Amino acid sequence: MNLLSRTDTQLFYWMFNKTAGRNCNAIRLVSKTGDGYLYLLVALAIWYFEQEKGTILLYSALLAYAMELPLYVILKKAFKRQRPCDLFSNFTAHIAPSDKFSLPSGHTAAAFLMASLLASFYPDIAPLVYIWATTIGISRVLLGVHYPSDIIVGAILGESISLISLSILL
Repeated sequence: MNLLSRTDTQLFYWMFNKTAGRNCNAIRLVSKTGDGYLYLLVALAIWYFEQEKGTILLYSALLAYAMELPLYVILKKAFKRQRPCDLFSNFTAHIAPSDKFSLPSGHTAAAFLMASLLASFYPDIAPLVYIWATTIGISRVLLGVHYPSDIIVGAILGESISLISLSILL
């Protein structure tokens, strides 16, 4: 486990140091797309323009997020992993974290959940939505609020909950 933790920390620093002295506005914007508002707007827009498919997508998303959010909170409180910006001295993240602990990444979990749902209903856009979800995860590391392993666990959480939701409703 110590080797895994060291590797995770080294990878975090390698990625975060790519942003040293740079304008991070674009990275902040990418991260902001994972705040949750966009998911609701996308689901409502699809529902508005494609009633049948949109209704199932909307119900799937509501069920998935209703499962994901409590599980996310439970995992955060169970692991209590300090964020890099709180753990390392002489270190400042590019943004203020949205909560205290880092594992799993909620932004990444939500992004992969939505990407998985969208890819299930619209397979042609799967590469695009998964690139977007991955970019949100990477942005969280580049901004200094998550380790790479937080992103991996968040992606697994989001994808898993999406698949559970789809299996219940389809």
